[in-house]
Amino acid sequence: MLRKIDLVSTTDGLTADVLTVIARLNRWVSSQAELPVPTGQARLLALVGEMEDARISDLAQADHCSQPTMTVQLKRLQDVGYVERRVDPTDKRAQRIKLTTAGRDALVAMRAERQSVLDPWLSTLPPDAQRTLAEAARILEGLTRRMAAQALSLI
Repeated sequence: MLRKIDLVSTTDGLTADVLTVIARLNRWVSSQAELPVPTGQARLLALVGEMEDARISDLAQADHCSQPTMTVQLKRLQDVGYVERRVDPTDKRAQRIKLTTAGRDALVAMRAERQSVLDPWLSTLPPDAQRTLAEAARILEGLTRRMAAQALSLI
């Protein structure tokens, strides 16, 4: 059970609580959603969409795995027609990965499916709690954008 968050103290407890709740919510929604590919591949599909036209090595680094592991995972998505590879014009030894139209469509459908799992539960919350969650989502989105921008600036 989560402890009551004390906003006056350091953010250590808040950080742990946010990470725990997000991970738990994500696992639960993923376990309830009917996805066309395993959850790990769905997550990778989303990563490819975020890092559009990325090198395999960059995807591996972002996913904290080896390049051979990423190559195997991408091959699975390529086999179902969700991603395509092309030679990197700046380094003929490297490949770039991007979503196909089918991959984009699948990603949209998977996100809609996951949303349909959570929507009924969120609708049971009182309006003020829904507004609070909406504001928290906006704050977290802004935070993740800043984090991503900083990570890109270090490359």
